[in-house]
Amino acid sequence: MQKHAEPLVSPLLHAMQREGFCFVTAQTMQPLFESVGALSDWQAFADSWNQLGPDSYLAAKGRFRRRRHATFSANAQGTVQLEPHQPHYQSLQYNTLQGDIQRWFEPVEPAIANGASLQTILAFCNGFFSSLAPQTLNWHVEVHQFRIEASVENAGEPTPEGSHRDGVDFVLVLLIDRHNIASGTTTIHTPDGKPLGDFTLTHPLDAALIHDPRVFHGVTAVTPLDPSEPAHRDVLVVTFKAKS
Repeated sequence: MQKHAEPLVSPLLHAMQREGFCFVTAQTMQPLFESVGALSDWQAFADSWNQLGPDSYLAAKGRFRRRRHATFSANAQGTVQLEPHQPHYQSLQYNTLQGDIQRWFEPVEPAIANGASLQTILAFCNGFFSSLAPQTLNWHVEVHQFRIEASVENAGEPTPEGSHRDGVDFVLVLLIDRHNIASGTTTIHTPDGKPLGDFTLTHPLDAALIHDPRVFHGVTAVTPLDPSEPAHRDVLVVTFKAKS
């Protein structure tokens, strides 16, 4: 990370160490990303959310969202590498709704996985999370593109499993777009349920950074502002877990 970014990143590192999470506005996230790379393909990156496939696992339980998934490896030297496509797995301990199964999703499109925006986001995460865990040399990284759709009949559920942990070390939740929706408030809790904070990602590049072992997080359901128009919330979720 470039030296000129230190005044922006230092408060975030302190907040993560002190609270276990922080909310970061786009006005801060964009220069932080651009301190390590470029967002030159951002429009194509954001448009790729229009090409997500349905989450058939969730639809089977009467809920609906769209998603794509990719796995990367990263190391403390700054290397981030796309890995062969593989399933997403969480134990029942962390996902009571869909745990203990291997879930295969459509892969993130190659042009997006290797494009400037995602590579820049991953480079920032690698540097930031490695600073918080200097003992970790190698990371297992997962990338999730999510679109939550809402209608008058059915509210969209960004976290249908409720307040939860992901079973990783660190999480980035980055807003890509929200169209014609109300709510979608991120809530942070202690493991015993005590509220620690809440905020709403409203602008592209607004972000939440989370130290997963310390806090639980969830997102309230989203509903259409105008019932006659399509409504969706697009986010990128990146998780970093130390390789054993």
